[in-house]
Amino acid sequence: MNNNSYHTIRKWMYRNARPIDLARYRYHFEEGCKDSVLNCLGVYQNEDGGFGHALEADSWNPNSSPIQTWTATEILKELDITDSSHKIIQGILSYLSSGKDFVSNRWLNTIKSNNDYPGAPWWHFKEDEPHNLRFNPTASLAGFALKYADRESQLFQLAKEIAVESVEYFIQTKVLDEMHEIYCFVNLMEYIIEADLMALVDFKSYQDKIKDVVLELIENDFSKWQGNYVCKPSQFFNGSDSEFYEANKEAVSFELEFIQNTINSKGVWEIPWSWGSYETEFAISKNWWMGNLVIKNLLLLKHYDFLLKK
Repeated sequence: MNNNSYHTIRKWMYRNARPIDLARYRYHFEEGCKDSVLNCLGVYQNEDGGFGHALEADSWNPNSSPIQTWTATEILKELDITDSSHKIIQGILSYLSSGKDFVSNRWLNTIKSNNDYPGAPWWHFKEDEPHNLRFNPTASLAGFALKYADRESQLFQLAKEIAVESVEYFIQTKVLDEMHEIYCFVNLMEYIIEADLMALVDFKSYQDKIKDVVLELIENDFSKWQGNYVCKPSQFFNGSDSEFYEANKEAVSFELEFIQNTINSKGVWEIPWSWGSYETEFAISKNWWMGNLVIKNLLLLKHYDFLLKK
């Protein structure tokens, strides 16, 4: 990426990004501080410790939900926050411990109050929706609790139970083809390693199968990438130090070229989806997502040494 492109992106972020994404951008690329990001993140946290208020930009529900709370955990992971006593982490643990939005050992994928606010159709709550009791975001949230919860707490014991169930399901299930759910299983694997709990599950079988599933899910027909929502390497990893890298080097190489060749007329990147409703709200959310995509793409280029210094 040349310096002109970089500075065009920078101007776009300062003019368009919401405060939390501008703080993330400054942290990663302008020597900004973590506390600025955390202060912005805390604004989205409710009194029950969960997150709402469109932190997940496709759901404008202000109420706490597992998906929006999971989004917060992803930002904490991005910042490599390790202090489990931090008030944001303690709030999340309180929400996860409360039993709210938790049914049949799953944190719900969608919640009823989503339907009262603008948002994408995939976050619309429907009774008896099969995906609502699958492992997105349950596997990730269980992993978060394994890493941060007090090991004597009921939440930690629950997280261990869910982790064992998640891993057994993953190993035994023949068809695993939903990339967002698979990312949650990848997340759980990483949390298990960080928590030094590999002995809790059949970790070798789990790890081996995840590698196979990731390889199968990444779209290697590169002609399908333009304008479509396809599974790319960055869905699961963003550096050559990843255990997934060697098997997916060709796709990584193409993604790096794809990023640099698909900058739009505004100097940033389009998102390949829409809501099909709530046109005004989606126009706002689209800008929010574009800011998030700037951070994701620049981090990817940075990790592979394709990003020029300012």
